[in-house]
Amino acid sequence: MRKYLVVIMSMWAAIVSAQTSVAWQSLGNATDENGAYYIQRFTVRNAKGVERLCFNQFARPMQALNQGDEVHEIIPGYYYITSEGFENDSVVIDVRTRGTLSTVSYRPDGFHVVKTDGTVEPAQFTRADISKSPDQWCQPGKDRMPYGDEIYAFNQSLKCKEKVGPFDIIPSLKSVTQTRKGYCSQAVNPTVKPITHSNEEFYRIAIEADSVVIEAASLRAEKLARVVLMKLWHRNNGKIPTAIIEDYPDFHYRGFMVDISRNFQTIETLEDVAFRMSQLRMNKLHFHFSDDEAWRLEIPAFPELTQVGSRRGYTLDEKDHLVQIFAGNGNPDEPSGTANGYITRAQFIEFLKKCDALGIDVIPEIESPGHARAAIKAMEARYRRTGDPLYRLIEDDDTSKYTSAQSFHDNVMNPALPGPINFMRTVIGELISMYREAGVTLEAIHVGGDEVPRGSWNGSPSAQAFIKANNNIDGEKGLHAHFVKQLAEILAERNVPMNGWQEIAIGHSDEFNAFVAPKTGGINCWSTLPSHGNGGVTVQAANNDFPVILSNVNHFYHDLAYNYHPQEPGLLWGGVVDEFATFKGYARELCPVSDDKFKNVIGVQGQLFAETLRSPEQLQYYIFPKIYGLAERAWNIQPTYTEAKYNRIIAEKELPALAVDNCNFRMRQPGVMVSSGKVKMNSPYEGAVIRYTLDGSEPSVQSPIYTKPFKTQATEIRARLYYLGKESVSTILYNKK
Repeated sequence: MRKYLVVIMSMWAAIVSAQTSVAWQSLGNATDENGAYYIQRFTVRNAKGVERLCFNQFARPMQALNQGDEVHEIIPGYYYITSEGFENDSVVIDVRTRGTLSTVSYRPDGFHVVKTDGTVEPAQFTRADISKSPDQWCQPGKDRMPYGDEIYAFNQSLKCKEKVGPFDIIPSLKSVTQTRKGYCSQAVNPTVKPITHSNEEFYRIAIEADSVVIEAASLRAEKLARVVLMKLWHRNNGKIPTAIIEDYPDFHYRGFMVDISRNFQTIETLEDVAFRMSQLRMNKLHFHFSDDEAWRLEIPAFPELTQVGSRRGYTLDEKDHLVQIFAGNGNPDEPSGTANGYITRAQFIEFLKKCDALGIDVIPEIESPGHARAAIKAMEARYRRTGDPLYRLIEDDDTSKYTSAQSFHDNVMNPALPGPINFMRTVIGELISMYREAGVTLEAIHVGGDEVPRGSWNGSPSAQAFIKANNNIDGEKGLHAHFVKQLAEILAERNVPMNGWQEIAIGHSDEFNAFVAPKTGGINCWSTLPSHGNGGVTVQAANNDFPVILSNVNHFYHDLAYNYHPQEPGLLWGGVVDEFATFKGYARELCPVSDDKFKNVIGVQGQLFAETLRSPEQLQYYIFPKIYGLAERAWNIQPTYTEAKYNRIIAEKELPALAVDNCNFRMRQPGVMVSSGKVKMNSPYEGAVIRYTLDGSEPSVQSPIYTKPFKTQATEIRARLYYLGKESVSTILYNKK
């Protein structure tokens, strides 16, 4: 038996050793007369028999520098390299890439190879650290790294003398009156009574020494009260001081959006998100299951949506599955990772039931008419299979040329055709049937409506004919508006409100606003930039009497990096967002309108788009602790805790609870500064350990622990925070002595 094991292990070792491997590194950022660029070096080993080396990277122009090498774009974000060097066992390929490589999320991913016999195989790959020196993470003169002295100053501002009290939770309670009669350890079996109140989520909790009474204005309010009671019980070790609590939310819409289209997350991960939302008294889960990159929910009427639209791998024609985007190993049937997968109808129905029991409404989103590439490719597969054009989303003779926000050129439905409305009507009907079967109220269906690029239909015979036949209805913009009005009407006929992104509510005619606004359940306003000369989009939407959901990118986008550190994952296009950015997302500042129009602001929502998401653990890292500020501002419009007190509650209560629950989270960095010739370090959390190095290497659990200021001749100091089994990114300080 042992001999057979040795043989098997030897065979496996031979297979692994023969697998193509790629070692990637950046040679640094630079600029010349053509702008910013960086050189990517791909060192490929076991290259014999390779025809193409495929990989994913955010869309950027690339040019191979060595003779015999070429870079080809399959679609924006998916590339392959050919090289004469593949005839050898090892080859080094250098690629000039436009732009600046700034963080780990902008490195290439998803390496796989196409062999000369046509087979597709995954490639092993390693990626070098990009935090060795500033030229690795910034253009010359444009360094946004948060260095040690800046972090030190902010950590000092978080010093808080006020202790965390027994009723200090997130989000904070409206009113607590302690009776000083003792403690209650009987909180698990409260008596519940109805109460009449203008706010249907109002509740009162009377905590006595030997009893607890909940008075609630509704079943949802009772659920909120029970969540608070159990949190207080656990946080106070089973003994809650006697008190009267009165509490209610300022907003009835307290939402969070999870994108499972761009990178898939399982139903179990979604259930965990819903549970953790409920613990923060949030109540709306925006379910982003469709986009350009995939379709993730089973729709029995259109099996191709998941047969084609939820599978990604190597392909040049996308007849059977989509091209690989963001990550993967070239195999459209690989069950691990985030490239492939979908949620079945049965799973979704059970998910709806669980969310309803938690007091959370699920709002599904069907992206349209833009962000629809996966649906378009899937419905083309259906057309090839059936020959039925009834649900086609594009036409053959369309020569339109456009580039979407994500660099696609083929991602927009054509509203002048019958197919898009037929398609949307059918999918809407299927969603309604799922909610009906679950016995759950469908609060709204989100129809997208965002980021339709200019020129989407300028080469479409059907679109141009439609525009002319309708008295040139404001061109392509009018065609888009016509499509939105149709969707609003379809949903209104079914007594379902329509939600959408901000483009639905701004820049349209008074006639459009009067027709669509009353049929709308919520508009997610993500931008704070002025447009159309009428102030910010939140102001325009509210003044047009649309129900506004504040979803501002610079406060509530959870997929943006916490800061500009090169080791921090996340996007940077909208700046950076941490738990203090969410905490400072005050509604009155984000939508400065008159009181009579402010009533149109119905809530706030955080967004977690998934371009950079690769695992459930990373999803938790993006959410915690960023979501605490979102929950606070969703519950309380007015300022509540100071930033220092807020941080202390997170450090002493929230993060330890996550650690006990084995939930991942992100930690802040230690500060480092030099004063009077001595190195000083500080922590944003009491009890955390700081470890440091003086030779430019990354700190580890073997590195020295900082205990007091010290002198050094070192020119580069690095420090890392260790707390509750987690570690921060490293803080860097260049010591000028």
